[in-house]
Amino acid sequence: MLKIGSHVSFSDKGLISATAEATSYGSSSFMIYTGAPQNTRRKPIDSMNIEQGKLDMQAANIEEIVVHAPYIINLGSYKENTYELAVEFLQEEIRRTHAIGVKNIVLHPGAFTDKDAEYGINRIAEGLNEVLNGVKETDVNIALETMAGKGTEMGRSFEELASIIDKVERNDRLTVCMDTCHIHDAGYDIVNDLDGVLQKFDSLVGLDRIAVVHINDSKNPLGAGKDRHTPIGSGYIGYDTIHNVVHHPLLQGRPFILETPWIGKNAKTQRPMYEIEIALLRGDVAGRFGEGFLGEVELLGQFYKKQDIDPKSYVLDVWNVLKNDAKAKKLDPREPLERLFDLITEANLFTNHSEEEINKLIIAWLAQA
Repeated sequence: MLKIGSHVSFSDKGLISATAEATSYGSSSFMIYTGAPQNTRRKPIDSMNIEQGKLDMQAANIEEIVVHAPYIINLGSYKENTYELAVEFLQEEIRRTHAIGVKNIVLHPGAFTDKDAEYGINRIAEGLNEVLNGVKETDVNIALETMAGKGTEMGRSFEELASIIDKVERNDRLTVCMDTCHIHDAGYDIVNDLDGVLQKFDSLVGLDRIAVVHINDSKNPLGAGKDRHTPIGSGYIGYDTIHNVVHHPLLQGRPFILETPWIGKNAKTQRPMYEIEIALLRGDVAGRFGEGFLGEVELLGQFYKKQDIDPKSYVLDVWNVLKNDAKAKKLDPREPLERLFDLITEANLFTNHSEEEINKLIIAWLAQA
């Protein structure tokens, strides 16, 4: 069974609410933070409803989930206070991950800030050694995430990941989380040469180290180094490539996790597209949404065709305008999905549908067009 899901919230009910949210999207896996990713405040482990959550997971046929470490952890920092906090807090997060029964905790390797890449590699490896030596009682692996290359963050190349791993004594406890948006933005052409990219990763790091795959489209062109996610099919990577990643024979058995942004006209109406994205990638749109949904997608396609809109070229043309033409961006800053949504509402199509329902139709049309 394809292990696919999304990032879900971890609220007062802990694993119970996380499982319920994931199930509502049709997930067979999911990823959580054990608390807010931007701070160190954490509730006691015994308040996380782990046992009941595991029973709920079993009932939903969810076997493997993933934990993501907080963003505030920076093992690459030269500042002693920041570094020591990163080591101690990551150790505590690993213990919490172990208590939940999760095998991999995803970690952004770190940033070298005012130093250089060589310092960053050595400092991160030093931190990982210290962290792993302090949590020998657990069997949790640290999954180093491939990064997009913005700022001074490390892990932006396969070579950097390999160098960090080579310097860690207990590197059997290190795995990798491959992020499609990140490696695209870092310059790896998964659109035209996915097999070649995987071959290069295998030669430098080893495909056997990949434990998790984040599946996200990108708002930016190849090599931009920006790290800006967008729902699948609405960016430079495109649905076909994401589908090829999820179903690639060399990546099977791993959990595939969506981190695509919620969309909507404003913050109050924004909703995730996880349910339709999962159904598309699993090939079960009719089973999840019904034949009527597919009929509406076809009607949507006919409407856009009359507007002389080709989905792939339209999406990229809009992103290119927003990227290259500051005046045009100021006059009309709407992103592709928002423009496509506005065309529908202006034509008074699907007037009985909510904004979320229309956006799901657009995502399906982008994937099938």
